[in-house]
Amino acid sequence: MLKLYSYWRSSCSHRVRIGLNFKGLEYEYKAVNLVKGEQFSPDFLKINPIGYVPALVDGDFVVSDSFAILMYLEEKYPQPPLLPSDLKRKAINYQAANIVSSSIQPLQNLAVVKYIEEKAGADERDIWAKTHIGKGFAALEQLLKGYAGKYATGDEVFLADLYLAPQLYAAVNRFNLDMTQFPLLLRLHEAYSKLPAFQNAVPEKQPDTPSS
Repeated sequence: MLKLYSYWRSSCSHRVRIGLNFKGLEYEYKAVNLVKGEQFSPDFLKINPIGYVPALVDGDFVVSDSFAILMYLEEKYPQPPLLPSDLKRKAINYQAANIVSSSIQPLQNLAVVKYIEEKAGADERDIWAKTHIGKGFAALEQLLKGYAGKYATGDEVFLADLYLAPQLYAAVNRFNLDMTQFPLLLRLHEAYSKLPAFQNAVPEKQPDTPSS
């Protein structure tokens, strides 16, 4: 059985959980507590030397980084597909995913916001996070308006949705971002809430979710 090293609130882990659910793949959940620093333990660093989640173990093969994991799953388990056959829509999926993974998520991850809070206080932490999430969301709103259907790039779930859903969840539930300025993204957030593969991957439904 596949093993996923994950942290309940990690958006990178979140998108892989969606991908596994979407493809109907069973997996063993291996919790890594980022707050306690378990990602830097010798045992975990053997799995992923950079000390990040997620990491996927498939037999004797280990792959880390959410994009690499999802592309591995796409190649090994091609149905249902994570990418459209249309070349242009495929490119838009890559572009949207990379806006999230390169221009939003790294600027509001645990290490960054913790550092800002320590140096400048909680208010500055929240301003920082909302500013960079908002900038990325403005770009996504503009990018997707010519492609979105029921979901981000049409009427089927694809890679862009797996990246958008965790970031939207964090913006709404963790950072309390005003989403009224992003009507398309807000509509997508509501659409994802109706999909079991997405809902079963949300942070509060994970084995390592704190009880309080």
